[in-house]
Amino acid sequence: RSGEPGYDASDIKIRGISTFAGGTSPLVLVDGIERNLNDIDVASIESFSVLKDAAASAVYGVRGANGVILVNTKRGFVGKPTIQVRTETAIQQPTILPKFIRAAPYMSLINELAADSNRPLPFTDERIAKTASNYDPDLYPDVNWIDAITKDYAATSRTSLNIAGGSDVLRYAMTASYYNERGILAADPKQSYDSETRLNRATVRTNIDINLSKTTLFRVNIGGFLQQLNKGDNSTDNLFNTAFETTPFAHPAIYSDGTIPKVPARPNPWAISTQQGYYKQGASKIESFIALEQDLGNLITKGLKGKLVYSFDSYSSNRITRGKSPDYYNVASGRDLQGNLIHDIQQYGQEFLGFGNGAEYGDRRVYLEASTTYGRTYGKHDLNGLLLYNQNSYDNGGVQPYRHQGIAGRTSYGFDRKYIGEFNFGYNGSENFAKGERYGFFPSVALGWIASEEKFMEPYLDVVNKLKFRGSYGLVGNDNIGSDRRFAYQTTINGNSGGYNWGTGTGNYIGGIQEGEVGVTNLTWEKVVKTDIGLELGLWKMLDITVDVFKEKRKDIFIRRATVPTQAGFINTPFANFGKMENKGLEVALNFNKQITSDFFMSWRANFTYVENKVTQRDEPDGVRDLYPYKSATNIQNNTLWGQTAMGLYTTDDFDSETGLLNDDLPESQLGGVVRPGDIKYLDKNNDGVINALDE
Repeated sequence: RSGEPGYDASDIKIRGISTFAGGTSPLVLVDGIERNLNDIDVASIESFSVLKDAAASAVYGVRGANGVILVNTKRGFVGKPTIQVRTETAIQQPTILPKFIRAAPYMSLINELAADSNRPLPFTDERIAKTASNYDPDLYPDVNWIDAITKDYAATSRTSLNIAGGSDVLRYAMTASYYNERGILAADPKQSYDSETRLNRATVRTNIDINLSKTTLFRVNIGGFLQQLNKGDNSTDNLFNTAFETTPFAHPAIYSDGTIPKVPARPNPWAISTQQGYYKQGASKIESFIALEQDLGNLITKGLKGKLVYSFDSYSSNRITRGKSPDYYNVASGRDLQGNLIHDIQQYGQEFLGFGNGAEYGDRRVYLEASTTYGRTYGKHDLNGLLLYNQNSYDNGGVQPYRHQGIAGRTSYGFDRKYIGEFNFGYNGSENFAKGERYGFFPSVALGWIASEEKFMEPYLDVVNKLKFRGSYGLVGNDNIGSDRRFAYQTTINGNSGGYNWGTGTGNYIGGIQEGEVGVTNLTWEKVVKTDIGLELGLWKMLDITVDVFKEKRKDIFIRRATVPTQAGFINTPFANFGKMENKGLEVALNFNKQITSDFFMSWRANFTYVENKVTQRDEPDGVRDLYPYKSATNIQNNTLWGQTAMGLYTTDDFDSETGLLNDDLPESQLGGVVRPGDIKYLDKNNDGVINALDE
């Protein structure tokens, strides 16, 4: 991620990537409601868990293919109020920034290139020497533009307050926090306005549990944040691009007399960073949750419970831009007799800040859920069940809200605390598909054996306190099929796509229409078959080891067909659920916990993940696979880098000493220009004696 305050949203992948077209982000549920993980303050989190295999994610149906993250926020407890205050401060800096050549060596290299081509030298020895000696930074600058626009580090701070407690009837938990993050982009302290990159966020969350009766529990969660972002009125990406492209000897960031230089048609990176005004963005969000839980044990049967949930979330943002342009001067040509710089105005700017504002539609989410759970033990038999209905509507101002609806179920059976079996299913759908094709069934099964509960393990329990083997197999889906198309089962029509002049002379021009994207028959979601085999091992009641081997096979990946001939008459090649991909790997997790003394507790964790994916079906012409197999995108890893393969550098031994031409036994390079010693030598992959685009 960029690390820029306000634009550093995390992008989480669970067990790698198993699609090359659809969405890859997991489903994030906060207190059971789909929410943005970046909107949750860490001080309010009670627990965090990740669902990876099909047994855990099948109930989420068309949303569970990429895994599920469950976050539970802090709740109250029976007892006296506890108050916790925590303050933390951190210093952050870029992991690495490019290091650029200094001005004097830069000019020397340009002179060498000019000499090799028998062209006049652009820079005199005097200029190079004065630049190297820092003789006059105004006339002979040596600017590191990255240093000019950035600071070495930036500070962040967070202060949080947690209050929790309650009684048998009412329990409460309140979390409030304030977060401040500063960016590394420098500001000009001489300016009357503030263009420093800075993010401030205030977050509040309150969770209340009320026992309306001995069998009825009412829960209310209310949370939200207010956020203010301040930065310069310029794109950070554009700012760094200009810093990368501007030479160190072009001109200083600002002259000693206070004027700002600029090369015509080229920007001054420091000026666009600090002298062009500022940008402010305000954002706010409210999150609500209401749940009613009823124990039905006395009414129907013991162990049976019912639950109703309603949630409403709303987000909005607005922005203000106060921009301006400074006066720019041409690059100074020297100094007069009084020592003043000789330069003239190139472009007049503004003495005042402009004004602009705007707002976004934001987004709204409404969620409804009704569920029943059952859990009961009959001697050595443990029986648990879940049946759930939910529906979700997310409106971000698009053509139509995103909607999901479905039911889910889970049944588990355990015998003698040793043997476990579980069946899960999700039957749910999405509005993104045609009627009759919107719902799918996603089942999974899981089996487990807790070997440490067997009698033959009793002599070893002091060492091996836990030994469990488990496995799961199931089907899940991904309705975020990618391609930036909604309702892809519908054919689109493009208006004003070309017309015709009717009549004589210039005539009367009438615009036309044409077919856009072709509707996809039997459009469906991506389907993933997940297999997982796991081992859980506990040693000496202090070390837990978990090992998982997994494999995923994904099909019906939504891609644009590449082998449909133009004679078929399509203006745009149609899409189809055609792609396939595999993903497999190994996970190992270690968790060590030890109470050393009554006042000292030691805990550490470590994890290792190895993932390997492969695209098993991607629509491409047979000629590619047959004639140029190294150019095929099938049966290779996703996101494989393409291009020429470097074999090293050309040396003087690769050229004829008399003619200076490339030796006859080496392939001819047609990548542009004449190769010389020191140029990159590329592999002739098809052995045709030529290095060109066919070798990529």
